[in-house]
This record gives sequence, C-alpha cells and structure tokens, in this order.
Amino acid sequence: MRRRPDLGGFTLIEILVALAVFAVLSALAYGTLGQTLTSAEILSSRMDRLQAIQRTVQRIEQDMIQLAPRPVRSELGDSYNPALRTDFQSGFALELTRGGWNNPIALPRGTLQRAAYRLEEDRLVRYHWNVLDRTLSNEMIGVTLLDDVDSVVFRFMLENGEWTDQWPPPQRAGPLGLRIRPRAVQLVLTLVDEGEITRLIEVSP
Repeated sequence: MRRRPDLGGFTLIEILVALAVFAVLSALAYGTLGQTLTSAEILSSRMDRLQAIQRTVQRIEQDMIQLAPRPVRSELGDSYNPALRTDFQSGFALELTRGGWNNPIALPRGTLQRAAYRLEEDRLVRYHWNVLDRTLSNEMIGVTLLDDVDSVVFRFMLENGEWTDQWPPPQRAGPLGLRIRPRAVQLVLTLVDEGEITRLIEVSP
C-alpha cells in the first residue's frame, strides 16, 4: 500500500496563531496612527492660535506706529475728540486716528482712518469707520481679532518717560491734548490659555 504525499498545508492551530499575531499588530498600528493624528490636530490648533495672536499684535502695532495727530469731530458736532483717547464712557478701551489706510480700488475716502478697540465678553474686536468726522448715522465696521481674552490694557509713555493709563494725560486735557501723542505704547494682553503677553510699541514722532 502506497503512502499519500504530504501536501504541505497549514494546520488550524497555525492559522489561529497567525490571525492572533496579525490582530495584535493591527491594534498596535491603529493606536499609533490614532495618537499621531491626535498630535497633529493639537499641533495644528496650537499653530492657528499662535498665528492669531501674532496677527492681533501686529494689527495693534501698525495702528500705533501710524498714529496720526488728527482729532475728530464728535457725533453731535459740538466738540472734538482727541486723536488718541482712552475713554470707557465711549464704550471703547482705545480709540485713535491712524494714517496709511490703503485704498487700492480708489474709493471716495481719505487715507486716514478712525479705529477703536473693545473687549466684548472674551473677544477683542477692532472697529473702524469709513469717515473721520462721523455722525450718528455712520455705522462702524467690526472685526474680531482674537478670542479667549481675559483683558486688554494700554499704557502710555509721557515725554518725561513716566507712564500713564489715561490718554490724553490729565495735565494735558482740553484743546492742548487733542493732538499730542505718547512716546510709546505698552500693550498688555491677558489670554486664557497663554497668560500675559506684553508688547512695547514705539510711536513715530
């Protein structure tokens, strides 16, 4: 009687062992891939946040560098507001006149712009008007610069090097204070996730 040749196949136990090893390796690979994707998402979110902070600081810096000594008429037309002022009664943390407003499509307006900053809940919003000497009918245009903001503080350097939180300074109130500009402005942003960010901005003479 002749012996049947060995076909060389896998036994059931060998197949089960191979499947178990494959399942373990797949689970490890899936966990590594998930962790990589999570890390990439966190890194992307972090970069977006840092870029938003950088854009906000640059926008404020540009406004301060191009600060123009141009007072504006009040909405009722009976007085003038300083070129730069901090007056929370107006509803803004800071209001200013700046130059260098680009006009690429030749709109019927000048190159000076009146802008203001206000903290609304946890959002820092920048407003501007299309005219300098506005009336009550002129609408302001707001853009949210940054969220998760705890506070925003502006400090101003006087001619003698001292600092004040109010502008125009009390000793220069009235007509004398309408056009004066500080030597420098200190910006202090307190953010929920980043803590305190301080920037010193030199004002062009």
